[in-house]
Amino acid sequence: MQYEVIIPRLSANMEEAKILKWHKKVGDIIKEGEELLELETDKAIVQVEAEVRGTLKKIVHNEGEKLPVTTVVGFIEQV
Repeated sequence: MQYEVIIPRLSANMEEAKILKWHKKVGDIIKEGEELLELETDKAIVQVEAEVRGTLKKIVHNEGEKLPVTTVVGFIEQV
């Protein structure tokens, strides 16, 4: 089953975030709770952790892109 990695809404006012860095690359094994990517919001820099374990199958959006919250940025194939 594929799990969608999204830009989370971290506050009621948050509208978008910029992907600063992917900590994993396609094909990497991901553990639940492991840092996947780093985002910059208008107020902070935050780490997004994996909510499931599996393999990072696809990165849809790259570092430097500014995207609305809930945008799918990647997919994890769950184990």
